[in-house]
Amino acid sequence: MKNASQIINSIQNKPQFSKLSKYSCIEKIKSIFTPALQKMIKFGYIKGDTLFFVLNHPAAKQEFDNSIENIKSALNFHMPHECTKTVFKEIKAFVTHTPLKKPAPIIIKKEFYKERASGNFKIDIKDNKLNTLVKSIQQIIKEKSKHDT
Repeated sequence: MKNASQIINSIQNKPQFSKLSKYSCIEKIKSIFTPALQKMIKFGYIKGDTLFFVLNHPAAKQEFDNSIENIKSALNFHMPHECTKTVFKEIKAFVTHTPLKKPAPIIIKKEFYKERASGNFKIDIKDNKLNTLVKSIQQIIKEKSKHDT
């Protein structure tokens, strides 16, 4: 019986799912960067023999340029297992200035309806406590119907 990890690995090794292995390779290389830089990476992709990282801030580009040589030398020494089938020779980054699309805020429109009750009803309740309670409700309804007119 295969476990979930073995099933995912066997699916990733099929040719029609080669993009999954590229994605896991990019995520593995992204995990090598500092956590601050990881937060500023929007996404990565491979085009030709170059791995591109799209950054969302110019400071991230500067930090990326400072640490890229160390990352390249580490990858030349030991390529992660996820990247055995993915071939790239160069790693580059650029800053995108397209804003993130935020979902439109949900506006809840409250509708208020005019009170239709007038409070004109007869009260025939023998219990005194219940009778006073219903009369107080009747009085509230009468006051509301005066204000709404």
